[in-house]
Amino acid sequence: MNSKESLKWKCIAPHPGEIIRKFCVDALELSVTEAARSLGVTRKTLSGLLNGKSGISPEMALRLATVFGRSAESWLQLQLQYDLWLARQKANLKHLKRWEPVA
Repeated sequence: MNSKESLKWKCIAPHPGEIIRKFCVDALELSVTEAARSLGVTRKTLSGLLNGKSGISPEMALRLATVFGRSAESWLQLQLQYDLWLARQKANLKHLKRWEPVA
């Protein structure tokens, strides 16, 4: 990994809930209760997501896509980026070695 690639992985990936709060709930001036009702979930479920206690499931991605736009895949991509960022912070992979093909 070169220094540019190394730097790229040090950037903080926000939890998807932060993005949903800022660009969907707050931007549309919705209460959490109103947003939850629109998504067809409980306030507790949405609060968990907005507060970083839970993530975006495939079903939630479909709900977000229907209510707020973007594709379900793009909502899941936000979750994937966050999960990978977290894993990179915690993983100790220094002892692993890449297999090289035999000539």
